[in-house]
Amino acid sequence: MKLHRLPALLPLLASSLSAGSLLWAASAQAATEPADDAADAQSRCSDLKEVELPDVVIQRVKWVQRGGLAQDPNSAFTGASGQTLQAEEHCVVRGEIEPRTGADGRHYGTQFELRLPARWNHKFLFQGGGGTNGFVADALGRIPTRGSSAQPALLRGYAVVSMDGGHQGRDTLFGKDQQARLDLAYASTGKVATAARQLIQAMYHSTPKRSYFMGCSNGGREAMMAAMRYPLQFDGVVAGNPGFRLSRAAIAQSWDNQQFLKAAPVNEQGERIFANALTQKDMDAVVAGVLERCDALDGLKDGLVNAWERCDFKPRMVEKDIGKEKVALLEAVFGGARTSKGEPLYASWPWDAGINSGNWRGWKLGDSQTATPNARNIVLGAMSLPHYFMTPYQAEFDTFKVNFDTILPLTLQTGALNDAVATDLTTFKARGGKMIIFEGVSDPVFSANDLRDWYRQLQHDTPGTQDFARLFMVPGMTHCGEGNALDDFDPLTALENWAEKGEAPASIIAQGRAFPGKTQPLCPYPQVATYRGEGDENSAESFSCQ
Repeated sequence: MKLHRLPALLPLLASSLSAGSLLWAASAQAATEPADDAADAQSRCSDLKEVELPDVVIQRVKWVQRGGLAQDPNSAFTGASGQTLQAEEHCVVRGEIEPRTGADGRHYGTQFELRLPARWNHKFLFQGGGGTNGFVADALGRIPTRGSSAQPALLRGYAVVSMDGGHQGRDTLFGKDQQARLDLAYASTGKVATAARQLIQAMYHSTPKRSYFMGCSNGGREAMMAAMRYPLQFDGVVAGNPGFRLSRAAIAQSWDNQQFLKAAPVNEQGERIFANALTQKDMDAVVAGVLERCDALDGLKDGLVNAWERCDFKPRMVEKDIGKEKVALLEAVFGGARTSKGEPLYASWPWDAGINSGNWRGWKLGDSQTATPNARNIVLGAMSLPHYFMTPYQAEFDTFKVNFDTILPLTLQTGALNDAVATDLTTFKARGGKMIIFEGVSDPVFSANDLRDWYRQLQHDTPGTQDFARLFMVPGMTHCGEGNALDDFDPLTALENWAEKGEAPASIIAQGRAFPGKTQPLCPYPQVATYRGEGDENSAESFSCQ
C-alpha cells in the first residue's frame, strides 16, 4: 500500500493515544501485518517521503542496508561510547519542525533524525542531546556512558529519534530568540515526540507499546524534563549525569574559573597559566589522601570510594604535599559558589577518587600552557551563561568578572524554563512511569551533591519514590563516563525489566577499563556497595547493597 498523505486530523491527535485510536483510511488490513515482516519495509520507508504533517518538513528519507555504521562525530557531546556498530537494515528520516525566521533574523526550527528498523520491537526511544545542543546526533540509542559496551537501542529493534533542540550550531547566539530558549528548555521534546510517533504509525501502521527517553548531560536533563513536562508520553527515562539545574551550574563554572585564575602561577612572560592552578601532582596527592581516608569505608580498599557520603576528607590533610594556598583553593572550589555573604549559589562537591583523572581536569582546568585557557568550562560553558541563562541576552561578558552578589536574579527567568527541578511526579508515577538516574560522583560539571539533594526532596514530595525512581551513584566516574571508575553498565536493560516486567533494579552490575577484570554492583541510593568480607574482591557477587 502506498501512503501519500495522512488525514488532516491525525497530526492533531495526542501522541499518547492508543494504536486503535489512530485509524486512517484503508489501514485496517495493514494494521494486521506483523511488525517483524521486513519484506516490504524498504517500500514503506520510501513512502514516508510523501507523508505530510503540519509544520513538519521531511528533508530526506533513505534506506540503510545491513552493515557497519560510521562513527558519530557528536558522540562526545551525548556521552555515548565510540564503539563500532553493525546495524541491521533500517530507514532513516531527517526532517525539521516549525522552520521559521527568529527575532534575530536567523533561521530556526527543530531538526530531527528518526531511525526505523526493518524488524521493529514495538518500542520507541527518544535519544537526548548534549551541551546546548545545536546538532543532530545519529539516532542509534547508544547507552550514554563512554565506557559502555551494551547494545544500543536501534540494534535491539527500537525506533530511535534524536534532535537538535530547536537551533542549529553549537554557539549560544540562539539565546537572542524567545522561542529558541523555550525549544531548548523543553518544547522541542514534545514536538519531536509527536512527529516521531506519527511517522512510526505511517511506517508500521501501529503505535509504540513502550516509549522511553535516554540521555546524559543535557540529554539527562532532557530525560528528567520528559518525565516532568510530558508525564503522559513516556513510560520510562534514563537520566545520566543530568544537568538538571543548569542555570546554577553555569554560575558555578564562572566561580571556579575565577578561583583558578586567581591562584594560577605566572610564567616568565608575566602570563597566568590557568591550567597550572592545580597540577596533576597536586590532584594525585589529593586523591591519595581521599583513598587513604575513605577507601576502606565500604569494607575493601580497592580504589573505589563507594561510601562517598561518609568520606570526611579535608584538603588540609594533604597540606604538606600541596601547600597552604592550594588547600584554600580546593576549599573554595569544592565548597561551591557563594555570594560575598557566604550564601550558596550552587551545591558543594564530594571528595572522590576520580578528581585527578583527565576528564575532570579537561573540564575544570584544561592543559593549555599559554595565556589562553582551554578548560571546557570556559571554551564550552562560559558563554551559555550570558547568552542563554541571563535575561536579557548579554553580548559582552567576561567569565572572570562575574559579580556573584548580583548574578542570580539575572538567571531566574531561563532557570524557571530550563531547570528540571520538579519534585511532584505523581502523574508520571501513577501511570506506571519508571525513572533510572545515574551520576558520577567525580562529575566536574554537575555536582553529585546537588542531584542527591534533589532526589531527597523527590522522596519527600512524591511518596513511594523507590517504586518508580531510583538514583545510582557511580564512584570515581566523571562526566558521562571515564574517570577512575566502573563506567560500563546497562541502565536501558534495567529500565526495560522494571517497566515491562515489574523487576525493580536492586542493583546494576558495572565494569570498566580503569579496573580490568573487576565487577561491582551500583546500588540504588542511599544504599552502598559493601564488601561482604570474603570472596573474590573483583567479583560483584562478593558485594551487597547496604
